[in-house]
Amino acid sequence: MEGGEGTEETPLPLTELPEPYGPWMEIAHDLPQLIASHQLRSQVHQMPQLSTQHLRGREELHLAHLVLSFITMGYLWQEGEEGTVKVLPQNLAVPFWEVSQALGLPPILSHTDFVLANWRRKNPNRNLDTIISLPGGESLRGFILVTLLVEKAAVPGIKVGYRRAICAILQLDEETLHKALQELAEAIGDMRSLLAASPCYQPPRGHSLPDFHVFPLSWKDNPAMPDGLIYEGVSDEPMAYSGGSAAQSTILHAFDELLGIRHSEEMVPADHATAFLHRMRDYMPPPHRAFVEEIHRAPSLKQHVLSSGDARLCTAFNRCISALAEFRSYHITIVTKYITVAAAKAKAGQADPGDRAGPSAVKPPSALEAKGTGGSHIFSFLKSVRDTTREGMISA
Repeated sequence: MEGGEGTEETPLPLTELPEPYGPWMEIAHDLPQLIASHQLRSQVHQMPQLSTQHLRGREELHLAHLVLSFITMGYLWQEGEEGTVKVLPQNLAVPFWEVSQALGLPPILSHTDFVLANWRRKNPNRNLDTIISLPGGESLRGFILVTLLVEKAAVPGIKVGYRRAICAILQLDEETLHKALQELAEAIGDMRSLLAASPCYQPPRGHSLPDFHVFPLSWKDNPAMPDGLIYEGVSDEPMAYSGGSAAQSTILHAFDELLGIRHSEEMVPADHATAFLHRMRDYMPPPHRAFVEEIHRAPSLKQHVLSSGDARLCTAFNRCISALAEFRSYHITIVTKYITVAAAKAKAGQADPGDRAGPSAVKPPSALEAKGTGGSHIFSFLKSVRDTTREGMISA
């Protein structure tokens, strides 16, 4: 997977923890094989109880969270939905909880772990690779890295769309605002183009996408774990958390706030879009949450465009809305093709033999057919979010 231009400006992430945490790293790097051979749980049970006091700085804490979240996911779902466990053992639960508390993150694999923190340089040619993986091979690797590059493609839009647009509003500089809106629409369009062109979303003719989503990433609203999970040594009561989801992406929340998009509250009360999306903000790193809130408190871009009466600004603003709606429509296509349909086929034993994680790979949980990795009712949610995005258009 090639990095895009400008990637060299991004600080390289930490890829190894200091020596006391070697047992964590050894298990994490061997996860696909340990899961496929059904040996991960026994390896975790033999893992020493390690204190988190030797972790120094946020980089080491973030890598520890990444490692422990992947191990936790594999431990829980090693045997599929028929073989889930109710208790996370203390030697894994306690350090995972402590690291999570230090970072202000929940003790579960989130979008931050799965994508944003999970990349490294593979060679001097700037090729990218994941740090930790699950069964799924090259397809899972491509899925993670393309999602990372989509996030990276959004950065110019965030920088231009927010910083320059808000400054232009405050200075009543309509020309600068018009340019900012054009660049924002272009950045969102680049995100969709990158998805559409990605090889990991274009499997060879006659092949389905390998079922790397054999693990539901949630133990909230999941029938396979109705009571949640007990973190041994932390609490005697089970706790429920939503897993990694694009709904936890800071860039999408930032675009919604910047463009004044208000999502529906007319879905099932426990799962309507507004409530679910706001709950997903609890799964972002605290600085990301703060940034989204900062945009929310900023002067309204949409109200400024409306009150300006400037047709050029209205057209440019609507291009931003249209681009974001198109991105979300394409996301629905991807979810349909490569999560829901692939999960249903694999569950029925129809997946291509070469696409399995191994001869003993577990079947994907039935919840993935109707719900996403975050535990939401996926199609009603995604379509509602796409439709309310379109409703953000300014009428001529």
